[in-house]
Amino acid sequence: MTLPSEPDELAGVQASIDRWLVHEQAENPAVLGVERDVDGPRSWFVRMRGEEKDVFTIRFHLRQRTLVYETHFMPAPEENAAQLYAHLLRRNAKLYGASFVIGEEDALYLRGQLDNAWITDAELDRVLGSLYAWVEQFFRPALRIGFASRIP
Repeated sequence: MTLPSEPDELAGVQASIDRWLVHEQAENPAVLGVERDVDGPRSWFVRMRGEEKDVFTIRFHLRQRTLVYETHFMPAPEENAAQLYAHLLRRNAKLYGASFVIGEEDALYLRGQLDNAWITDAELDRVLGSLYAWVEQFFRPALRIGFASRIP
């Protein structure tokens, strides 16, 4: 079981994430912008530029034990829902550190979490890069299943 981070540990991890995001915004051409959540502590929104999905946002939320990250993948399917869910569940078996989940209003998300003790620049790079790659790789095929009559 992961122990909760002490307040000074959380402050250090938060500062580390802030520093990493400043670097990413300056150096990573796929990062369009970074914002902090004004309504709550320790949350960031990273706006990404993609090719298959033009723009998407990855949310990072630092909690006492874990850093939770997620991105809205697509709205609830209009058709072929069972086929789409089976398709994404099969994809889950190949993912490391995140999985497809059903969220609010039956929308689909890519979501994962990381123990606070494991948060490093390299691990944050892996998370950001993985979510980016998976959205790029899986978005168009998922749309073709869940919105088949509207997507050529």
